[in-house]
Amino acid sequence: MATKDPTAVERANLLNMAKLSIKGLIESALSFGRTLDSDYPPLQQFFVVMEHCLKHGLKVRKSFLSYNKTIWGPLELVEKLYPEAEEIGASVRDLPGLKTPLGRARAWLRLALMQKKMADYLRCLIIQRDLLSEFYEYHALMMEEEGAVIVGLLVGLNVIDANLCVKGEDLDSQVGVIDFSMYLKNEEEIGNKERNVQIAAILDQKNYVEELNRQLNSTVSSLHSRVDSLEKSNTKLIEELAIAKNNIIKLQEENHQLRSENKLILMKTQQHLEVTKVDVEAELQAYKHSRQGLDEMCNEARRQLRDESQLRQDVENELAVQVSMKHEIELAMKLLEKDIHEKQDTLIGLRQQLEEVKAINIEMYQKLQGSEDGLKEKNEIIARLEEKTNKITAAMRQLEQRLQQAEKAQMEAEDEDKKYLQECQSKSDSLQKQISQKEKQLVQLETDLKIEKEWRQTLQEDLQKEKDALSHLRNETQQIISLKKEFLNLQDENQQLKKIYHEQEQALQELGNKLSESKLKIEDIKEANKALQGLVWLKDKDATHCKLCEKEFSLSKRKHHCRNCGEIFCNACSDNELPLPSSPKPVRVCDSCHALLIQRCSSNLP
Repeated sequence: MATKDPTAVERANLLNMAKLSIKGLIESALSFGRTLDSDYPPLQQFFVVMEHCLKHGLKVRKSFLSYNKTIWGPLELVEKLYPEAEEIGASVRDLPGLKTPLGRARAWLRLALMQKKMADYLRCLIIQRDLLSEFYEYHALMMEEEGAVIVGLLVGLNVIDANLCVKGEDLDSQVGVIDFSMYLKNEEEIGNKERNVQIAAILDQKNYVEELNRQLNSTVSSLHSRVDSLEKSNTKLIEELAIAKNNIIKLQEENHQLRSENKLILMKTQQHLEVTKVDVEAELQAYKHSRQGLDEMCNEARRQLRDESQLRQDVENELAVQVSMKHEIELAMKLLEKDIHEKQDTLIGLRQQLEEVKAINIEMYQKLQGSEDGLKEKNEIIARLEEKTNKITAAMRQLEQRLQQAEKAQMEAEDEDKKYLQECQSKSDSLQKQISQKEKQLVQLETDLKIEKEWRQTLQEDLQKEKDALSHLRNETQQIISLKKEFLNLQDENQQLKKIYHEQEQALQELGNKLSESKLKIEDIKEANKALQGLVWLKDKDATHCKLCEKEFSLSKRKHHCRNCGEIFCNACSDNELPLPSSPKPVRVCDSCHALLIQRCSSNLP
């Protein structure tokens, strides 16, 4: 016999559970006839089954203290793929009571069901399998065909109207365990074939429960092994910590010894220095008699001093090394203590997970026993049904005898029936009139229903149009904000231009005043031009800078011709006036020509 892949069996079992929960939810909701709330048991079980389907094949992500499996990551990805899902994501993040990613995922599923878009959102995820591979293993339900089948089944939930209060519920601490007793129902009116199908489904569910139990046992054993390994590593770390503490104590003792030795060496060197000083003084007195011996003794004393200073430096270097070693050992101690605390926290988290897994295992075992008890009860019901069939056959025989008696009574009753038929015909005529009236009422009701359907379609279209208008208005508001920014920038530019305009007006006023003055001097300039016909008169276009100060001409800094040399200067460099030989009246002259003319006049004077 070829062994089946356990992941394929898990996927098939989850698909069957999803089919059962979705079918049961739709049937019960249609019979219920009202909007569903969060306390409705089939709806709660549907969310639990969907949670298990989304959790299947999730990749384990290592956090600082424990291992983490959460379905919030792939559900959060829907916002990037489906823009309409941004509202759900934002509202889930704004909910105040949610603290864990699992609670946010449960709230997201409830809001998607209320919007009737769960199938659309999950279809976007299944299409983008490259992005899903970051969160799921290759054998996960969402990566295989079973995921597409479940998404197709979810389309049927658009018939249901749900009104769920997500804000007040404690979604973080809910235990997501599937209640199989809701789907293990058996009615007395179904035939033998349906009974066999239900028994097969029960056996499949039992196999699924056993498979889940086996997986939980394997996870428990792996957690036990991990706890044992962590305890071993913890003991090793404690031993290493004790060894490190002993090493630190030894190093501290050695440090004290080295310090005491250093003090002794310093005392000895000081004593030796004092002795050498005394010897040097004695030898200095004997220096007058023998200079050569004294030089040799001085050299030896210097050598000894150098050696002792080197020894002192070596001892100080060793002390510095010992101090740095001590600091490093203290840092290592702190790091080891941090590691021990972190591993103790992970141990506590793993023990809590173990207790939760044990509780789930016990619940699954109790439900398995309940399903076995249900099987026994159903076998007893089958035996009772067989007894009832035997009784019914006996009753059938009695009924046949009564039939023969009834045929005789029928012949007698036929005569009475003829009379009764005449009365019935008159009643049937009246009934046909009533039926025709009710048929007319039916037609009216059907037309009313059609009108309501059309009205509902128009309302949906109006809703869509309003959504489009809303999005258009949002775009317009964004454009208005950008236009406001541009308007502010334009206002700043307008103020700057107004400043420039005022400056230019002032310059033009000054120009007007100067032009009025220049009109009076035109005659003088004409006379000066006659005298300057032999000189080279520069054009205004050729001159851009003053020849003396080399500043650029502008509206405020005007150009002026020197009547002597014909060059162009600014007002500051040509504000002098002198009478020239060509013109007896004083004419505008540049500073350099003014200085030259004054020198000539002073040289011509006696």
